[in-house]
Amino acid sequence: MNLTEAVSFSLQALHANRLRTFLTALGLIIGNASVILVVTISLASKDLILDQIRGIGSNLVYADYEAGGQNIAEVEGDFVKLGDVQAIREDLGSTIIAASAVMNTHDKIVTNGKVREVTVDGVDDQYATVRNLVILNGRAIDESDVTLREHVAMLIDKLAVKMFGSQQAALGQTIKISQLEFTVIGTFREKTTTMGQGEITDETILVPITVMEYFMPYERINPVYIAVRNAADVLSVTQQVNDILERRHRAGAKYNVQNLSAILETADRIATILTIVLIIVSTIALLISGIGIMNIMLVTVTERTREIGLRMAVGASRRDVLLQFLVESVLISLSGGFVGIIVGLALPLSVRLITQQVHVPISLLSVLVAFAVSFAVGVGFGLLPARRASQLNPTEALRYE
Repeated sequence: MNLTEAVSFSLQALHANRLRTFLTALGLIIGNASVILVVTISLASKDLILDQIRGIGSNLVYADYEAGGQNIAEVEGDFVKLGDVQAIREDLGSTIIAASAVMNTHDKIVTNGKVREVTVDGVDDQYATVRNLVILNGRAIDESDVTLREHVAMLIDKLAVKMFGSQQAALGQTIKISQLEFTVIGTFREKTTTMGQGEITDETILVPITVMEYFMPYERINPVYIAVRNAADVLSVTQQVNDILERRHRAGAKYNVQNLSAILETADRIATILTIVLIIVSTIALLISGIGIMNIMLVTVTERTREIGLRMAVGASRRDVLLQFLVESVLISLSGGFVGIIVGLALPLSVRLITQQVHVPISLLSVLVAFAVSFAVGVGFGLLPARRASQLNPTEALRYE
């Protein structure tokens, strides 16, 4: 018996027990579909998390005062100052894209007869670049606004809608902060939301940092942001910023200087571990399916004992019997695996057809692995029943009832 004849005989046998064949293959369908979906979801989640972090600024270094002062005068002197930010710009030069200072406070403003508590951030002309802000309407605060201490303001998109009904309507409106009137020149949003974990909230107003100094009892930059030109320089710039701040202040003052590289590495590591765990779970499902195939094939061998004896009596060798039952096992496994792969690919492909806004990656490797595992399951778990069938004694098999 050659392979073609073995496949033909196996297809006839499987067709004669269609329901059993389908139920046996169902485990492989579910297992392979879960492998594809698990890898797809893991990759999509990983890309989403990393893109969110990169959206904040993967080359971003940020610093603020941590501790060190024993009294109020010392503490106020230890705070990061505008002069420190200028020193960072000069010392780091072309290594960085920009360095931006932020001063923040909270205030209450009155709009439409209602008192609203807002976050007021004093920023410079480099802030929008460093923080990846998206300017939705109007313009950003520029260098002349900072130099001339212009009374201009930018509203975050949600606040603009709450206060004036729409972002466009907010442009040119006047708002009063700490008894000073400011003209709204633009609306913005974060490119990647920080969920209120940074200085930007859903109630944020940006004003020139030189005007912000009017509202503050002392000068304190919290934080200073530095956008590094090359990712390879992030670690060295982090250390340099810390050295600059410590050099410009008294001994004992400590500064918290961090970057997002560690967060990126941690998120990548966690996503990889999660993917491995989920793949292991899916692999267990495939192994269980393989055990199911082996069980059904053992039952099939028992049911077809007389048929096996008859085939051997008319000249079929033990190798022919082994090949036939092994091919049946592999066909069940591969058919189930093939359908499972199609089901597993259907969801991410359908998402791509529905919307282009969400990128759902498809891993070719996961497809190849799923197909290879299906074949291995068919061979591995079909070998025992096939060997048992091939080792039957023809005489005893013919007498089997």
